[in-house]
Amino acid sequence: MDARLLDTLVCPVCKGPLEYDKAAQELICRADRLAFPVRDGIPIMWTEGARQIPA
Repeated sequence: MDARLLDTLVCPVCKGPLEYDKAAQELICRADRLAFPVRDGIPIMWTEGARQIPA
């Protein structure tokens, strides 16, 4: 994932920062406990497609 792209992306729910998990190919929002998939280098930022992260 391009570092410049990661700097500009924010969580679509809370507008907070995202962390990139390279192994899982996901963008993580710790505040909302959501993981957004990255497919073929393209982040899928739909809340309906996000995975809930257990507490």
